[in-house]
Amino acid sequence: MADEAKAKGNAAFSSGDFNAAVTHFTDAINLAPTNHVLFSNRSAAHASLNHYDEALSDAKKTVELKPDWGKGYSRLGAAHLGLNQFEEAVDAYSKGLEIDPSNEALKSGLSDAQASASRSRSAPPPNPFGDAFQGPEMWAKLTADASTRGFLKQPDFVNMMQEIQKNPSNLNHYLKDQRVMQALGVLLNVQFRTQTGDEEVDLQEDEMAVPQRKEPEVEKKREPEPEPEPEPEVGEEEKEKKERKQKALKEKELGNAAYKKKDFETAIQHYTAAMEIDDEDISYITNRAAVHLEMGEYDECIKDCDKAVERGRELRSDYKMVAKALTRKGTALGKMAKSSKDYEPVIETYQKALTEHRNPETLKRLNEAERAKKELEQQEYFDPSIGDEEREKGNEFFKEQKYPDAVRHYTEAIKRNPKDPRAYSNRAACYTKLGAMPEGLKDAEKCIELDPTFSKGYSRKGAVQFFMKEYDNAMETYQEGLKHDPNNQELLDGVRRCVQQINKANRGDLTPEEIKERQAKGMQDPEIQNILTDPVMRQVLSDLQENPAAAQKHMQNPMVMNKIQKLISSGIVQMK
Repeated sequence: MADEAKAKGNAAFSSGDFNAAVTHFTDAINLAPTNHVLFSNRSAAHASLNHYDEALSDAKKTVELKPDWGKGYSRLGAAHLGLNQFEEAVDAYSKGLEIDPSNEALKSGLSDAQASASRSRSAPPPNPFGDAFQGPEMWAKLTADASTRGFLKQPDFVNMMQEIQKNPSNLNHYLKDQRVMQALGVLLNVQFRTQTGDEEVDLQEDEMAVPQRKEPEVEKKREPEPEPEPEPEVGEEEKEKKERKQKALKEKELGNAAYKKKDFETAIQHYTAAMEIDDEDISYITNRAAVHLEMGEYDECIKDCDKAVERGRELRSDYKMVAKALTRKGTALGKMAKSSKDYEPVIETYQKALTEHRNPETLKRLNEAERAKKELEQQEYFDPSIGDEEREKGNEFFKEQKYPDAVRHYTEAIKRNPKDPRAYSNRAACYTKLGAMPEGLKDAEKCIELDPTFSKGYSRKGAVQFFMKEYDNAMETYQEGLKHDPNNQELLDGVRRCVQQINKANRGDLTPEEIKERQAKGMQDPEIQNILTDPVMRQVLSDLQENPAAAQKHMQNPMVMNKIQKLISSGIVQMK
């Protein structure tokens, strides 16, 4: 049950429904309160909801339950970071790395925590206007207001606003720029006056270098006048930067066009040129990696992906871009694993990608890699001769009535040769002896699936159904087996036993306990439920009790008779 709740929590987390994930992980914890993974997962869900106090509590519990597990310290560090407890976060990540020195998530977290701690120690008092510049709402307000919309087309203004967003204290450096003052007024919903008169600030990019109107008055108020002179130089620098980016983007577009035409060599040339022009955008590197991947140059693809990840961390690029590079690397490693048969690096790389950004496509590829690894292990484990030996050992224990030991050997036989129906048949017999009917039924059905002509599979399945007192189902199973082996005595005996039980019910010879037991089981049968909710059958049953003459008409319908027979066998309807 705990595993089922955990699986639901993982699914909800993957889909972004973090509240549901918390609920499911809580259910799992209630069922398995000592499972450290459950607390770790719920900590991650709380952190995704910005509930860092709860995330911290779960992370501490994770470390308490499993102090030698690196991921627990990763959760602990993330929770401390969310609470702006930077020194504690550094300690948590450092302890985690002592346990798992190669853990990329811990390394990345430690780097972030150290940087945040350094900034907090050197940071000046918070700017009172800091909240006005937080989040995407700032850009939306500036775009919506006519007085600031034009500024967003000016690279130097955008750069200043980005610097202020990163650190609101930088506002003090830009207050002399009247565009910033105008933007601040819009964000605070306050109308500021310019330094030179009563008009609202509405400057164009080329006006930044010249004084405002009433020049003599401005010169008296601030000396010397050339104070804004450096701004044209910043504008030039930004202009050059913008031109470089435009050139790089042009090369990228040419590379994309060549890639679509399958002209891979040309695509690589253009992406390489873009990388040389602008080294602050890792998408050029990941695109070139995609070309190498398409060409089957997996080593080159992996090198580019590693370069993109390294450069992305230096630039603090979007986590999604870093995750994309890691996913692409995982794909290249997956291609190589088809010949090397080593899926561990593939799985590890996809897991790293998911720590950066939980992308459903990456998760799907991780599952595929894990499945491929499992199938490979099964293939390597496959050995029919050892499987036969294990089956014979199971037979010996079965004869000695040591059924648990027999199950263990039959299970090993199945691992060695999953296509052998005899091992499933024998294990089904063991489960039946042990009273594990659902497991026995599952093995018997697998046996029939592997070899539909194997009569033993039908006798095993029929026996399980008989013990479960599903006599009609058992009858059908035995009859199906007789189609393949008409003279099989075990199947014939099974039919005879089922007929005896069904006739016993028809004669009304069941004891009250047997009737009650059959009725309870019958009411759980979906087929019985459908019969009882069928309006036609309800009328038939009513006629049987109140109007026998009318009921005779219904009895001429074979389908109705089959349904009534089903109800009689289940004990729902009793013949008088």
